[in-house]
Amino acid sequence: MGATHSPSIRGRQLINELKRLREGARLIQSDVAQRLEWHPTKVFRIETGRTSPHPNDVRAMLDLYGVTDRQIREALLSLARNARKRGWWYPYRDVLPSHYEVYIGLESEAASIRTFELAAVTGLLQTEEYARALMVSGPQELEQEEIERRVEVRMTRQQILHKPDRPQLWVILDEAVLRRPVGGRGVHVSQLRHLLDASNAAKTTIQVIPFHLGAHPGMIGPFTLLDFPEPAAADTVYLETIAGNLYVEDLQEVRNYGIAFDHLRAEALNVRETRDMINKVLREVM
Repeated sequence: MGATHSPSIRGRQLINELKRLREGARLIQSDVAQRLEWHPTKVFRIETGRTSPHPNDVRAMLDLYGVTDRQIREALLSLARNARKRGWWYPYRDVLPSHYEVYIGLESEAASIRTFELAAVTGLLQTEEYARALMVSGPQELEQEEIERRVEVRMTRQQILHKPDRPQLWVILDEAVLRRPVGGRGVHVSQLRHLLDASNAAKTTIQVIPFHLGAHPGMIGPFTLLDFPEPAAADTVYLETIAGNLYVEDLQEVRNYGIAFDHLRAEALNVRETRDMINKVLREVM
């Protein structure tokens, strides 16, 4: 529970513990709301992360759940205080959907990030020009200023790859990602070169699923697996859609995505073969 943890991680830890304590006290959400004289939906909002509880609310819940251990109480109250702090992305909240703010917080604290992309380079490995081209041609009609601020957020996100305790990044790309000329020839060439550079970085693995493989487990769509070092922070699958972003936290479902990722990396070109393919596409583009 170090001080460097993001608000999202602290909030998730707090939610998990409050749920566990409520269930241990054999209370349902409506019981808690009734006994504390809260709005009927308040406990639901707290336990789903829609509301960051005030430390006084957490104190009242701990009293109701019969938690008397001083160390446990102080740890949870500290989580509540820290979860309300703002992450670096707070100044961009006017251009970021709330679900994306949550993702940035989770990504910034992940111990490992495993991602499969079917159509575009993953955000952590995009060049500025590539990211801008994606946003310009995206499903939303954005003003130029909003596009530039979102690009700035994406570039700032990439700083986690330069931290001493940076996460392990494992990226699997469909061959279509390499061949799609997002932003035109110049942007395409720069992005391919950037992928080659990134593939040489420590704690970064990039693999490609070639066309000749045919059908593969990732054809259903892209996904990202976030693994966390803290036991209370459950590993999560992130799915991005036009309708809204989804988080999968059910243990068995997360395992299923993990198995799918294992199949993908087993079928993908190895690291050396992947670099050879990127170089091949680069020569063709140039």
